[in-house]
Amino acid sequence: MIDIHFSMLRNKEIIVGITGGIAAYKTAELIRLLTRHGANVHVVMTKNAMQFVTPLTFQTLSGNPVIHEMFELFRGSKIGHIALSDIADLLVIAPATANIIGKIANGIADDFLTTMVMATTVPVFFVPSMNTKMWSSKMVQANLQKLRDAGYELMEPASGDLACGTEGKGRLPGLEEIVERIEDIFTEKDLSSERIMVTAGPTTEYIDPVRCITNRSSGKMGYAIAKMARRRGAEVVLITGETPIPVPRTDITTVRVVTACDMRDAVMQYHKDCTVVIKAAAVADFKCRNENCQKIKKKGDTSMITLELEKNPDIVAELCKVKGDRIVVGFAAETENIIEHALDKLKRKDLDLIVANNVAQQGIGFGSEDNEVTIIDRSGATKQVPRLSKDEIAHIILDSVKKLIKKRRRSGEGYS
Repeated sequence: MIDIHFSMLRNKEIIVGITGGIAAYKTAELIRLLTRHGANVHVVMTKNAMQFVTPLTFQTLSGNPVIHEMFELFRGSKIGHIALSDIADLLVIAPATANIIGKIANGIADDFLTTMVMATTVPVFFVPSMNTKMWSSKMVQANLQKLRDAGYELMEPASGDLACGTEGKGRLPGLEEIVERIEDIFTEKDLSSERIMVTAGPTTEYIDPVRCITNRSSGKMGYAIAKMARRRGAEVVLITGETPIPVPRTDITTVRVVTACDMRDAVMQYHKDCTVVIKAAAVADFKCRNENCQKIKKKGDTSMITLELEKNPDIVAELCKVKGDRIVVGFAAETENIIEHALDKLKRKDLDLIVANNVAQQGIGFGSEDNEVTIIDRSGATKQVPRLSKDEIAHIILDSVKKLIKKRRRSGEGYS
């Protein structure tokens, strides 16, 4: 679920152009999402789009008049396509049909929407949706390349069942993915030179084929960090334990693991190409010394069984021994003496930053949408971060990482 408390879209003027495709009905929900994020949405429809959904639907959802006539005035005597493009921060075309792509790629301006695209200087974002054969045709692909070369933003369509009864690439992407890409456009790419590894979620240690040792971590904090790092331009590797929440972005390299040993192997493999490692996963400290191949059965009246546990690898400690100039950020999920325990972990494991939080506090930490943390650096300096959404917390953590990167580069240090 997209966090609506923290959004780059707040107070942005976004124009949504709707063209004549069956996916036009999905754009109604897109407009609702954009307005929930705080954007002021203006809708422009082509005549073909009105064959699928009426302007009244979009006017009701956006709260603004819907423009669909070529020579319609915007406010007073102002020429519509000029005036509207002047106030815009972004123009989104969703669905973008083969027809509208071909027109704009070849400089044709014969209706309000295409004329406005020619008149605007703000980013234009195409979200294509069409029959899979049309999508793969040479002409459509040539026109898409023209748009890319001209600097327009494009999103790949999704694959699946299409309205025409076929299956393949051509569906409108998920609405939350579209909103994420729009947020992307408004976000400064201040981490574009970084490759960041994030670990997230719980690990699972099996007792027998049906029972396990794990913890309550949902992965939401790590996923938020991975999403925000990618949004800010970093190349991201996400190593995740088993969690029901969806991967935050399709353009993140995702490695799925189960046990602590699996996570250790993945971290040690992928860290070599990374400049920053953020260890947000809740790794099980112990595993069964001997995993039972068959389900453990109750025997007689015995009310107690004994499990023999052994320590799992200490991934952070091992990583920090070979980190070189990489920045390693750890997490301390504590229930008491939060700062003292976090400082001890920071020094003992040779971390560069540590993020401490009280997982016993109601409404934050494991499984929650919000968090409240303290960020501590190697000097012992602390930054108290009040209760915020995990997306906001992720940005603040990444700001601390960015500050440390700048400090190292000013001092002439690099990455090994």
